[in-house]
Amino acid sequence: MAIETTSLLGLERVNLRQQALIALRRAITSGEISPGTHLAETDLAQKLMISRGTLREALRELQQEGLVTSGPRGRLLVRSLTPNEIHDIFIVRGALESLAAQLLVDGDGRDAAVESLMLAVDRMEEAVAVGLEERIETDLDFHRTLCVLTTNETLVTSWVGLEGAIRLSIMYGGVDRAVENMDAHRHSDIVDAIASGDSGQARDTIMAHMSHASRNLVRVDAPST
Repeated sequence: MAIETTSLLGLERVNLRQQALIALRRAITSGEISPGTHLAETDLAQKLMISRGTLREALRELQQEGLVTSGPRGRLLVRSLTPNEIHDIFIVRGALESLAAQLLVDGDGRDAAVESLMLAVDRMEEAVAVGLEERIETDLDFHRTLCVLTTNETLVTSWVGLEGAIRLSIMYGGVDRAVENMDAHRHSDIVDAIASGDSGQARDTIMAHMSHASRNLVRVDAPST
């Protein structure tokens, strides 16, 4: 499949590997490069205006992140997820982020954490006027921040290790379902639950959030009559 996307054209020649990594990651996350696409080195290197060696470095990192996988004859492909994998990803996300919510509720810095999360929700609302890619990044930032605020390095490392799969899951059900899952009001509910000081409510709110998002992505709509 040929890759036709303007977001991959013309990188400035400062830290080209990092710029290539960011451009490719965002193109995959937003669905501009669809699951199963063969990432042809010659084509991508020309579009990004970088050497094939620099491109290979970026692709290796994407492979480590779980966004890219090796196919037949060593061809690199954008990873595809199955409905079962989506389900599993959100179960693990729910476990990690509900633990994060509980730690924030029970910790001394709950008020400061709530303020930081409210700011993250504000950025999600502002991103609506910017575009899909910004909405995706601010959504991810909210959930990453939820974990980072706990200062539990093991929890954060576990969430970051899942981030590639999380990114792949976002557009699984298409743009409309992705946008529904990224609705800022749904994330405000999480902040309110943490602010309540009730760790059980915070955990339940996170698990309900993840369950709804997972079902929304993989649901099969009834055929129109």
